[in-house]
Amino acid sequence: MRVCVYAASSAQVAPEYHAAARRLGETLAANGCSVVYGGGSQGLMGALADGALSKGGEVIGILPRFMADLEWGHPGLTQLELVEDMRERKHKLLTGSDAVVALPGGCGTLEELFEAITLKRLGIYFSPILLLNTNGFYAPLQAFMQQVIEQKFMNPEHHAMWSLVDRVEDVLPTIAATPKWREDAREYAVVR
Repeated sequence: MRVCVYAASSAQVAPEYHAAARRLGETLAANGCSVVYGGGSQGLMGALADGALSKGGEVIGILPRFMADLEWGHPGLTQLELVEDMRERKHKLLTGSDAVVALPGGCGTLEELFEAITLKRLGIYFSPILLLNTNGFYAPLQAFMQQVIEQKFMNPEHHAMWSLVDRVEDVLPTIAATPKWREDAREYAVVR
């Protein structure tokens, strides 16, 4: 299984976030999952990659050239693929993935997450999307998305496009328990 992980590059966040990212990398690798992520060496990105690599896992980084020029790439990855820009990076991260896991993060992580959710709503991406809710990070977003649905910007069915999990140990069981997104997703993409 190939798992796309969206993660922050900030090294300044609380240690609990780094620990959860590392545990996720270890868990995915220990269960034979390939990790594809943004290719960075710092913050949750680096912790994720280091965790997976410590267990012998395959870790594929997708890094824009300008970030490689700034030496932001992780030097020890199984594979580091350089791309021209952020748009190509997002496309390559999601293409061929069997699931998405969003770790806590800033605007880049949220942009990637919302693109995946949007593509799922439009019937282009069909795999599970999980938000790892370390320290309750995604609880406000979950409440906001419920408001989006209640105020008719999305349909009630759209709430099933993602899952919120509080513990790393719940990630793989939740992926396994999540049914493939409905093939008729475009029939209810528009709000009714």
